[in-house]
Amino acid sequence: MSSTLTKVSTDPKDRWRDLGSFIREQRGTARLSLRRLSELAGISNPYLSQIERGLHQPSIAVVKSLAQALNLSVGDLLAHAADIVSGDDTPSTTEASIRRDPRLNDTQKSALLAVYTSMVSGSDRPATTGSDDADIGGSAPGGNGTP
Repeated sequence: MSSTLTKVSTDPKDRWRDLGSFIREQRGTARLSLRRLSELAGISNPYLSQIERGLHQPSIAVVKSLAQALNLSVGDLLAHAADIVSGDDTPSTTEASIRRDPRLNDTQKSALLAVYTSMVSGSDRPATTGSDDADIGGSAPGGNGTP
């Protein structure tokens, strides 16, 4: 199944402003200050501010650094930078799906992202199965399983 790509804006000024707004929105969802995101991405604070306001066109390297710092798919952010929106509504990552869900407010998105990140940060550990799962449900002290 192939996805359809469409142009969404013809005015270059609007395109860069839209990219900057998207980056600012993602920074807010991630609860990062302008200064912190600039540190994570390895760019200057004033340069990031100019990008967010649509005053500067970032290079591909900068877009890649911002995507990594925001835990976004590089492809998704590059698509915004190139002014291309995928016709395929399937997000490329769980984080992107949470960020795009219109039913969630920013506080809910931040909470879900924090929980998800904390759970996958230990994903190099094998999943537990078998007898360890019995402890998850928890029984009342006394061990007979009745409340």
